[in-house]
Amino acid sequence: MKEELLSLIRYRIKEAHESIKEAEVLLREGMSMRAVMNRLYYAMFYAVLALLQEKQIGTSKHIGAISLFDKEFIKNGVFDKKLSRTLHRAFELRQKGDYMEEVEVAREDIDDMFPKTRNFVDEIEKHLFEKK
Repeated sequence: MKEELLSLIRYRIKEAHESIKEAEVLLREGMSMRAVMNRLYYAMFYAVLALLQEKQIGTSKHIGAISLFDKEFIKNGVFDKKLSRTLHRAFELRQKGDYMEEVEVAREDIDDMFPKTRNFVDEIEKHLFEKK
C-alpha cells in the first residue's frame, strides 16, 4: 500500500478514536445526549471512510458511505452483520438527534451504543492493520 494512502487511513482511524474520546468527555461533563450520539456516529463514519479509502472508493454522502460499507464489507462477509446493524442504528440516532424537533436521544441509547462503537472501530482497525 502506498504511504500516502496508508497515511490517510491512519488519519481517519485517529479521527474515529478522537470522536470516541470527545463523546466520553461530553458524557462526563453532562452535555446533551444528542451531542454524545453525534460523536459516536462520527467515530463509526470515520472508520468506514478509512475502509473505503483502502479500496480507493469514496462518497460525499453519509448514506452513500453506509451503503458502500454494506455492499463491500457486509455482503461479502468481511464483517459480521452486527456491525452493519450498529452503524445503521447510530445513523438513525444521530439523524433523530440532529434533525428531528423536540426529540431526544435517550441515555439508554448512549449506554448501548458506547461499547458497540468501540467494538466497531476496533474491528475495522484490526482489519486494516493486522492483516498487513
